[in-house]
Amino acid sequence: MRSLWQSISQLFLPIWVGLTYLFLYVPLIVLMVFSFNKVMFPYRWVGFSWRWYIELFSSSEIWAAAMNSFIVGISAVTLSLVLGLLFVVWASKNKLTGLMGIFYPNLVVPEIVVAVGLLSFFIFFNAPLGLTSLIVGHTLLGLGYAIPIIYGRFQTLDQRIIEASLSLGATHSETFFKIVLPLLRPALVAAGLLIFIISLDDFLIAFFCAGSSAQTLSLYIFSMIRSGVSPVVNALATFMLVISSILVMIFCSLKTKDNVW
Repeated sequence: MRSLWQSISQLFLPIWVGLTYLFLYVPLIVLMVFSFNKVMFPYRWVGFSWRWYIELFSSSEIWAAAMNSFIVGISAVTLSLVLGLLFVVWASKNKLTGLMGIFYPNLVVPEIVVAVGLLSFFIFFNAPLGLTSLIVGHTLLGLGYAIPIIYGRFQTLDQRIIEASLSLGATHSETFFKIVLPLLRPALVAAGLLIFIISLDDFLIAFFCAGSSAQTLSLYIFSMIRSGVSPVVNALATFMLVISSILVMIFCSLKTKDNVW
């Protein structure tokens, strides 16, 4: 009886995991399939067509929204990594690691609370809403991910290597750029990818802080869905999924080639 129960348990886990992945990925598969459908209303399959991808790549509005998203994402990644790295090094050097806790609430506080707080902050100081305010918001959000990741990696560094570098005549700046920074590269890459994905996918902060002068991909998709579901949305989502998958494969291939990672 016990062996029968063990065999059932061993069979149940793969089935449960398979059904979970099926539940997660079936909507993506349906979305990708119907992005090639001929008809405007994608509730039934009629025939294969590249029509919606042609409209996607010929739309200047979509490309403008994509450009805004990439500008905001790259800027947020750069600022979050630079500020986060400097803060971690400074706090560790001055033994003020307790200050790390002020960035952790970003991971647990609902994003709508952060978005409303940022909007109130900008209104209080009469700051114009646009790409700049959006970059500030996404940088604040990104610091909550960058600092814990960088600090976790920084704690594992062998301080004897840094002390040896300084003892052999290297300056603090040379030690930082030639010793510390290469050792922190895995954490910086991981944090940068995570922040960029979160920034590209973010809707709430963009909705509250972008204003009417800047439109990101998430806001554009939201406006398209409000006016009716269009297969162009499916084509855009499929294109973004392919691009993100290519980036992940490139990152994994670089990781396997570099023994430091």
